Amino acid sequence: MDQVSRRGGGRRSHTRTDQKRGRYVLARPSAGKAQDLAFDATLRAAAPFQKSRKELRKHVAFAVRPGDYHKKIRVRRAANLILFLVDASWSMAVTERMNATKGAILSLLTDAYQRRDRVGLITFQKNRANLVLPPTNSVELAQQALEHIPVGGKTPLSAGLNMALIVLKRERMLHPDVMPLLTLLTDGAGNVTMGNLPPQEEANFLAENIANEKIHSVVINMESPAFDQGLAAALAEHLKAPCYSISDLRAESLYNTVRQEMDSYQSMPSNHPGPKK
Repeated sequence: MDQVSRRGGGRRSHTRTDQKRGRYVLARPSAGKAQDLAFDATLRAAAPFQKSRKELRKHVAFAVRPGDYHKKIRVRRAANLILFLVDASWSMAVTERMNATKGAILSLLTDAYQRRDRVGLITFQKNRANLVLPPTNSVELAQQALEHIPVGGKTPLSAGLNMALIVLKRERMLHPDVMPLLTLLTDGAGNVTMGNLPPQEEANFLAENIANEKIHSVVINMESPAFDQGLAAALAEHLKAPCYSISDLRAESLYNTVRQEMDSYQSMPSNHPGPKK
């Protein structure tokens, strides 16, 4: 369960809900409020005090006071939003990276059939970020959008992070029930800036803004181990995110990594950086 209450429901991830719907899993004291009472827990809380409530029991068989009230804690399935943020600048692995991402997106959309999950894609290259695929649950729309994706040029990592934050904040406003997962494929090296800060410092600043929004993220390190300077891992620390290195980047391995992260982050504290692999 995540640490906030949500009103809507999907069919994959469990989340707490403040509505009187969903599966009753446990009870908590309700501070005297008689809303969605957990009768079993309330009666258990009142039971030890029956002898001391003799006056009340002259009128009722079992004496309950507001201090005994417990409310139900319920869970429902919440919808997920997986937003891919992919470095599409020139590198030795750009073709491999894009093919793996496309395949993972289509696999997630196929898997999301009837689950209310949605998937989106932002790429960054040259001097800008592009929202290639706005969040959708349509395989057909995804296939059309993913057919031709421009690659090459410099690496505007900051622009990509900034657009991801804008998209995810907008999605939260439109769909307050959504549980977002930002999946960033990069070597962590940006060389185009949006403002006056150096590119790397600016990217780290934007990553911290994403983390402050309590957006769960995961970084896929695209740098070769032989040349890895630790930039992707450093960026992941600013995102408060786990950093994975996938030796054989294929659609299946990327899909499995994302699914694993979706399954695991539900039980992590919101400030937990997760494992590094």
